[in-house]
Amino acid sequence: MTAQVVPGSANRALACSIAAMLGWEPAACEVERFPDGELRPAVPELRGEDVYVVQPTGPPVNDHLVELLLVLDACRRAGAGRVTAVIPYFGYARQDRRGTAGEAVGARVVADAVTAAGADRLVVVDPHSVALEAVCSIPVEMLTAVPALAAALEPELAAEAVLVAPDLGAVKLAERYASILRREVVVVRKTRVSGASVRAVGIVGDARDRPAVIVDDMISTGSTIEAAVDVLRAHGAASFAVAAVHGPLVAGAVERMAAVGAARILVTDTVGGAPSGSVQVCSVAGLLADAVDRLHHDRPLGDLLLRG
Repeated sequence: MTAQVVPGSANRALACSIAAMLGWEPAACEVERFPDGELRPAVPELRGEDVYVVQPTGPPVNDHLVELLLVLDACRRAGAGRVTAVIPYFGYARQDRRGTAGEAVGARVVADAVTAAGADRLVVVDPHSVALEAVCSIPVEMLTAVPALAAALEPELAAEAVLVAPDLGAVKLAERYASILRREVVVVRKTRVSGASVRAVGIVGDARDRPAVIVDDMISTGSTIEAAVDVLRAHGAASFAVAAVHGPLVAGAVERMAAVGAARILVTDTVGGAPSGSVQVCSVAGLLADAVDRLHHDRPLGDLLLRG
């Protein structure tokens, strides 16, 4: 069985980089957009191919999600032998449980839709919740970009620097960085006020007179990072940097990071779009190319996987 990378429009550059690293020519995927917003993707003949559709579902999340579903269906109808949805940034992963009785479980709805559209397997990078695997009825390969981000941070990381989890949900992530970088972890206690507003109420650990590197799975509005900086500054931290796997960076997040004085903002290219302002990008193309190559040849992913 030969293989093809099919790029969606959400992050065509990443898909093409993955294909180039594998020595493959990316398959043509044309998406016609009608005036009313409907999409009509078209792919070439894929009879018997092992197909990898690369389409993160970053902003605008719903547009990119619908495109992904249609491309998956197009690949299946074009005769693909096996279809893997490579979704580096999985929108709706935060909605893995109900907060109140009347809410939807968005992660489950999206996972079911991806499966129904024709995906045999799902590949994601550092999803917001590892519970994503539990709500999917198809195999899920959860890769991690933490080693690559840690390697990018290390050359400029002071010996006395601390790694900061901006809330309790990021503690395990901070500990993964700490195991690689051999630095202490400080935890910020946070209360979420709304989807775009949070309040930090204290820290666990010592950040006084030490550079602080705040690590999180994503920067969306930047409100969590802003709240963490405020409380760290109140506790005497010397400087601030931010590292996150995903960078949707919506609603003025870059400006917010600049306003709080973040000396460095590091994200990966799981979400499409050119970096802006002081944002630095660490590519996950190599990680994804390695994973696709191993999957295509039925070899284990081993050290590429997110654990726990």
